[in-house]
Amino acid sequence: MSDDRRVRRTRRAIREALVALILEKGYDAVTVTDVIERADVGRSTFYAHFHDKQDVLVSNIEQLAFLRPETSAAPGELFAFSLPTFEHVREQRRLVRALLGRRGGGLVPARGEQILGRVVRDELLAAGARPSPALDRLVICVVGAFLALLRAWVDGDISATPAELDATFRATVLPGVRPVLLQG
Repeated sequence: MSDDRRVRRTRRAIREALVALILEKGYDAVTVTDVIERADVGRSTFYAHFHDKQDVLVSNIEQLAFLRPETSAAPGELFAFSLPTFEHVREQRRLVRALLGRRGGGLVPARGEQILGRVVRDELLAAGARPSPALDRLVICVVGAFLALLRAWVDGDISATPAELDATFRATVLPGVRPVLLQG
């Protein structure tokens, strides 16, 4: 087996161990020793790949394609990221639940909010909104609504298909977005 394959397999085992442990006992309760034991790797192996458990957590973000700005497609359609994101989350539900759900750490949701905020702001500017305090407040509201719906879904508080979630999100936020676009 090539070294690259071995490295990928070891890193994946450590990332998966952290996800499982977060789902079992919450991020704050997980220790590096817990991760090492669950992944069945030595301490020196762990530290050859990661600095600490936060580094492992951050590396899991790479698995979340929906947090990448290029996910936003369909030029001219507001919030084009919404349905593809819900569909991607359905496929990666366990990982997303560990990272963004109520048992995850605060780092990933904060990073997700920043990335999604840039996507939403760029879409609104492209649709004719002008930079303003009102736009800044609107971006916060749109991102908050989207992430609240996403978290409730991955935590099992609500049951819906990605299309139903997308429809709910759009029906909720688009009426508030239109006045800001008309001001632009």
